[in-house]
Amino acid sequence: MSLTTPLGSGPALRTCHLPPDGLYEGPRELRRLAPGQPDRPYTLFDLVPLGPVIGAEIGGVDLTRPLTPAVHAELDRALLEWKVLFFRGCHPSSAEQRAFARNWGELETNPLLAAGDDPEVARFDRSSTPGFENVWHTDVTFRERPALGAVLHLREVPPHGGDTMWADMAAAYDNLPRQVRARLEGALAVHDFVPGFARFTPAERLVPFQDRFPPVEHPVVRTHPVTGRRTLFVNTSFTTRIVGWDQEDSDRMLRLLFQQAHVPEYQVRFTWRAGDVAFWDNRATQHYAVNDYAPHRRVAERVAVAGDRPH
Repeated sequence: MSLTTPLGSGPALRTCHLPPDGLYEGPRELRRLAPGQPDRPYTLFDLVPLGPVIGAEIGGVDLTRPLTPAVHAELDRALLEWKVLFFRGCHPSSAEQRAFARNWGELETNPLLAAGDDPEVARFDRSSTPGFENVWHTDVTFRERPALGAVLHLREVPPHGGDTMWADMAAAYDNLPRQVRARLEGALAVHDFVPGFARFTPAERLVPFQDRFPPVEHPVVRTHPVTGRRTLFVNTSFTTRIVGWDQEDSDRMLRLLFQQAHVPEYQVRFTWRAGDVAFWDNRATQHYAVNDYAPHRRVAERVAVAGDRPH
């Protein structure tokens, strides 16, 4: 990018150069809803927004009890509109956490993660081992059908730190330069579990899963199956290259796209208390677990809802 003063407009401003493919200051389009979608109130619970496009705290819903069809429908709309919902002080059991998640579909497990008391619940016990989720990522995009969403329960929190952040990847797509969006139209990218796990898992443990989880291709920009929003769908953990592109061009474009989750205007940051629950739309977001609480303990349990094949 070069910055100059137009000819004939007064003293010339010196020419300067900025590295290409960066993030620059200026206005950003922050659109929470799909075009034409009305902004309707919620009538069956309290909803407090935590940002302009992503993240809302829900009050008046007991996750330890079955949801009525009406409450489920309104929560589903809130999830689609706010992308991640927070419930304070719920303290659900593993069975109650699974039952809540099943309102959105069948559950899936990830054999690469440690299980809790129930095999359908993944446990992240960061006491003797450090956290490795401190990179922007979307869960299990190395599957043919990545998860629809996930329900995370913090059972034990450190005295400080340990926040989680989420980014709205529809907002990230909306604000890409027009020429970048045009170039990505129809592009596919390869997703592989190996780079996301090899940094902290012994190779001999990963080798048996290579045939079960071969590399898959997904659209670089997916269309949300319910809202129709165009959503940037590549991430640092699992996306390795853009199909059919020269490796250098692919690497350069992916670096640019990975940066988009780092824009604060697209983010929400949540400070946990023991018993809190977060439920996010994995089709529309990336998340980042802040690893700043060592040597204290942080214990989280996650249930994932099976998803569809991105298109």
